Amino acid sequence: MSRFAQSKMTTVQAAPAVKRDTKLGVVQSPDDFCPSCRTKRNQMPFMRLFVNPECYHRMCEACVDRNFSHGPATCPIPGCGRTLRKHRFREQTFDDIKVEREIDIRKRVARIFNQREEDFENLLAYNDHLNDVEDWTFNLINGIDVEDTNRKLEAYARAHNQEIEQNAQMAVQEKESFSVKEKLDKVQAKERRAAARREAQEEKHEVIENRKDVLNRLASGADAETVAKEGQLVQLKKRMDRQTAAERQRQLQAAGGRSGIVIKGLKSKEKAEPEPPVDPFGGLRLVDSYFTMQNDYLWEGIREAKKDVKQVAGGYDVRDYAHRSLLAAFGGLGVFVADEVTEREKMVHDEGGVGSSRADIAVAPT
Repeated sequence: MSRFAQSKMTTVQAAPAVKRDTKLGVVQSPDDFCPSCRTKRNQMPFMRLFVNPECYHRMCEACVDRNFSHGPATCPIPGCGRTLRKHRFREQTFDDIKVEREIDIRKRVARIFNQREEDFENLLAYNDHLNDVEDWTFNLINGIDVEDTNRKLEAYARAHNQEIEQNAQMAVQEKESFSVKEKLDKVQAKERRAAARREAQEEKHEVIENRKDVLNRLASGADAETVAKEGQLVQLKKRMDRQTAAERQRQLQAAGGRSGIVIKGLKSKEKAEPEPPVDPFGGLRLVDSYFTMQNDYLWEGIREAKKDVKQVAGGYDVRDYAHRSLLAAFGGLGVFVADEVTEREKMVHDEGGVGSSRADIAVAPT
């Protein structure tokens, strides 16, 4: 083996391995040391390191007791200056301290924004809510507008304090009901296994007893074919009885399983009224008041255009031309032709009636 291979193997073997304490669930590495007192793990194998979510600086248990047992104090790490409290120190769970910090931030945001999809009127509102939550979480993780984001979180928590408490209680109830249901399922599974074992033992015992009964009856001189048929009928009856009992047991278990209701966060919501369509004219309606469009006109230009393939092939509607022509003809007149004609005929009729009566009066005998 070459010297390079030996040195490489030595380097790999000497590399410190990160271990996780299975009892405590914390990260332990041979290179761990306390930045405050400079104590290393090789000097104190049972050293416990803690982190505080205020600044996430690691300190050993002795430094935490010495610096924070008498009340809040400033972080002893140079350049930090954060005020820390002893009760907030805890052991590190993840290898990367950045992951540890992100998990804590997401837990904090999740405690405030604990609404579910059932709490929103529609899926769009729920997705918008998730988008806002992720934006605020991203800002806190990456240090973007931290003060403004914290201010928004506190304002939201104050405005929706009652809903947050209700959802938190509902989550606890769901967890408890799920635990109860899980325990009940385990008990029922254990009972089913025990019943299956008893059934198997009973079947085995019945087979032995039936065999003994058949041998005794054959020894007493009974017909072998008759004994065989009777044994088959007895076995069939017992099998049917077991199937009926098993079906009844399944029905009882199904009825009992329905009682383990899991509480859901459904809320009674009033159905939102559909929004009216957008009106770009603000209520203004452009209605043809001076004329009424007809299905067809005797204009030569319109009739020729209907027959011309070049004009109608591209989807052009000749009625649009007729409509624009009528608008141009009646534009600015401010009169209704039909009303004018009716009024004129009425006036002519009235004048004709008056003239006739005057003529009758003129020719009447004296």
